[in-house]
Amino acid sequence: MDLNKVGTIIYKVIPMLLAFGILYSCENDVNEIESLSNNKKTPVSSGKNVSFIYSEKANVKVKVTAPLMEEYGEEENKYMEMTKGIKVLFYDSLNNVSSTLTSNYAIHRVSKNIMEAKDDVVVVNDMGEVLNTEHLIWLEDSSKIYTEEFVKITTEDEIIMGEGMEANQDFTKWRINKIKGTINIKEESDSLKTD
Repeated sequence: MDLNKVGTIIYKVIPMLLAFGILYSCENDVNEIESLSNNKKTPVSSGKNVSFIYSEKANVKVKVTAPLMEEYGEEENKYMEMTKGIKVLFYDSLNNVSSTLTSNYAIHRVSKNIMEAKDDVVVVNDMGEVLNTEHLIWLEDSSKIYTEEFVKITTEDEIIMGEGMEANQDFTKWRINKIKGTINIKEESDSLKTD
């Protein structure tokens, strides 16, 4: 056999084998595609501009509003996700708002009666005290809120920063676990005054 003919045959066969290999490797497995599409979670129900109220003996205790709420899971592990933010109003015994909680994301684990707020969490009580953190857990059964994350609490007189915090849900009684620093606001504003 002539070496020129062998070279020509190899020159023509190799590109065909490469093309066949590329086409074969691009073929999608139908079962693989179906399993990938089934992994995307689909809500059981969803609603826009949702409000729900927690009451006790016909007294409103808490009102929750969210631009978008999606419900997932079965009865034992049901949860609601609020991916576009949340606003929670806590009411006192006279039906006045005692504190508000806002965040950019929240998840409510229904069967455990626990709500987690994340991403720019702000709690303000009726005394004007403000809590800022990135993650806050609300235990509905014990009416407490807490976090293990960095917190900043601003009062009329000072700004207190620390790691971790516990409070009642209306944020009128609170305690920072590990205080990292305190700034006295009164002294700072007094020192700025001129005669």
